[in-house]
Amino acid sequence: MFTLFFLAVITFTSSTLNGQGCVAIRQYAACGGSNPATALLSPGQWQGNMNYRYFKSFRHFRGTHEEPDRVANGTEVINHAHAWDFSLNYGLTNRLYVTATLPFVQNVRSSLYEHGREERNTTFSRGLADVRVGVGFWLMSPERSPKGNLALGLGIKLPTGNYQATDIFYNVGPNGGPQVRPVDQSIQPGDGGFGATLELQFFQEVSPALSVYGSAFYLANPRASNGVRTFRETLSPVLANEAVMSVPDQYALRAGLSWAPSLPALSFSLGGRYEAIPVRDLIGGSGGFRRPGAVASVEPGVGVSLGKLTFSLSAPIALWRNRPQSLTDRATELATGQPRNGDAAFADYLVNFGCTFLIGSAAVPAMDGH
Repeated sequence: MFTLFFLAVITFTSSTLNGQGCVAIRQYAACGGSNPATALLSPGQWQGNMNYRYFKSFRHFRGTHEEPDRVANGTEVINHAHAWDFSLNYGLTNRLYVTATLPFVQNVRSSLYEHGREERNTTFSRGLADVRVGVGFWLMSPERSPKGNLALGLGIKLPTGNYQATDIFYNVGPNGGPQVRPVDQSIQPGDGGFGATLELQFFQEVSPALSVYGSAFYLANPRASNGVRTFRETLSPVLANEAVMSVPDQYALRAGLSWAPSLPALSFSLGGRYEAIPVRDLIGGSGGFRRPGAVASVEPGVGVSLGKLTFSLSAPIALWRNRPQSLTDRATELATGQPRNGDAAFADYLVNFGCTFLIGSAAVPAMDGH
């Protein structure tokens, strides 16, 4: 019976955050690596994970209102984002585990407004993103509570990713020529801040073929801004307070059902996902330019297990998107007396593909006889 739990939950309860466009919700696997069942490892057992994510953002929202004219007029900003997370997890005991994640990204951004509004051009970024390390602990003994458990994870995010990547911008330099500038915040590989992560993960078996899963994740970035120039103040004098990039917090909530009708090879899942960049940070300052935003999605998934090798595929589909008023928006509105709420581009869906490989024997004994 553990095989059901392991396949259904390990495949589909990823606590990875997936950014959906100009709102820079970067991909962060939390302390549990790419799944919340990572701690179900025997002492000395290893687990390797790879997660790939892709999205295309192009739909502009101001608040919860979509601006379809941007696409109709050909003025939309388009981001193509690829990300790979490589995680390695190690069981210290059958309840305590450690994890390390090495992320890489490749991004392409196409826009008009960043290139003098005269012609559409592209900017690029690629390379190592922000490395994460952490530790997690199951609150109940897996042997005594094989059908349900709750795990707590703590971790740190290191500013290893380039947060001041540059490219050529056209029609904006001296005499209308090209100029090298930092790329937009949404495609910077890193954010330039040390961060602390908190994660909760749970599962509960409902029947031999059905399990409930859930997770909550928060990344706190105490640093207010990283000092990288946005050049937004060159677009309009009212954007003078958005001249440098913020280092924002982010968080995610997930819950759903996983069903394994054919053990041990095949399983399915259906859940909900909510992820966001808040207007204000939990700790430290919130200065600089950020695009706060939130996305609520429905997340179907499927997985296949081949012995100790598990493959998963999921596609969160956005149902609701919101780009609220930022602190700089509010400050500009108060200073000018004119309403101000910036916009952001979001994706319709994400594509997540993952694989997990276990080295060693199963971490929890079979449930038969309990």
